[in-house]
Amino acid sequence: MTDYIRFNVKESEAGMRLDQFLASMEKIVSRSEAQRILRAGNVLINGVSVSTPSRKVYSGQSIFLTVPDNANSEINPEKGEIDVLYEDSALVVVNKPSDMVVHPSVGHSSGTLVNYLMYHCNDLSGIGGVFRPGIVHRLDKDTSGILVVAKNDIAHLNLSSQFKRRTVKRQYQALVWGVPEKDQGVVEASISRHPSRRKEMTVVKKELDLDGENTKGKHAVTHWKVLKRFKNATLIVCRLETGRTHQIRVHLNSIGHPLIGDKQYGKSPLKDFSGLSLKLFQSMKSFRRQALHAELLGFKHPVTDEWCEFRTNLPKDFRNLLTEMQKL
Repeated sequence: MTDYIRFNVKESEAGMRLDQFLASMEKIVSRSEAQRILRAGNVLINGVSVSTPSRKVYSGQSIFLTVPDNANSEINPEKGEIDVLYEDSALVVVNKPSDMVVHPSVGHSSGTLVNYLMYHCNDLSGIGGVFRPGIVHRLDKDTSGILVVAKNDIAHLNLSSQFKRRTVKRQYQALVWGVPEKDQGVVEASISRHPSRRKEMTVVKKELDLDGENTKGKHAVTHWKVLKRFKNATLIVCRLETGRTHQIRVHLNSIGHPLIGDKQYGKSPLKDFSGLSLKLFQSMKSFRRQALHAELLGFKHPVTDEWCEFRTNLPKDFRNLLTEMQKL
């Protein structure tokens, strides 16, 4: 499926190379991908076709691009290992490992959870579209944990409604830098796309229109509670009241406690800490993802209306990191 994208260059983006500007967009995964799109003649600036990657962009320019689908319009079922927690004729609940993308997208046409599920059951709901069959909600590539996937349209609509009404129970464990003074708290802060780094989200201040609607971002609420304090880090549990893109990662970073291993929102400040054992230092360096695990998911079954709740243990890499933390 071809995507059509239009953006106006902001003052903070003025002076960027054109390929760099394009690569900052969510749909484009790299500067190389941006350069291929430029060479194909799929980029217009103020209505004029351009193809030079090094060209500078200026504030106020209107950029329109066409992102052609670089794959077939069908998903190839692939045999792969899936940790199925529960399955029936309406849905399947899986424990997604880290380093696995949920559904195909630009740069990820295979090896996704959807590819494996299509091979496993071959009867997912079509509401999510060609590349997102059955997908009711998502986890980031490097977040592990529980997902529910709909097998038919009735189940999909019902589950989507539960997420929209915020009746689904979602709980995560997170290992963050720093030690909060409080035992628990709530982060209530609107989230919007970052003004210059378009693949990132950020906390924004509320600005209400005449109807009382927030014009600067989407309302987001995260509840957190301390499970265990370490010397320089803390294990916390987070409960989502809303489900915005990167919500936990952005919210925890906004209160000064970024996730360990989160390269996008909170660089690990290892150089700031003395007294770390060599083994712990090496464990942190080798932990190549954000320390976030979706441990619990609860919802009403879309057919029986019975409450279903699933829980998983922390994965091995997460447990190993905690073990080293406890030795401090």
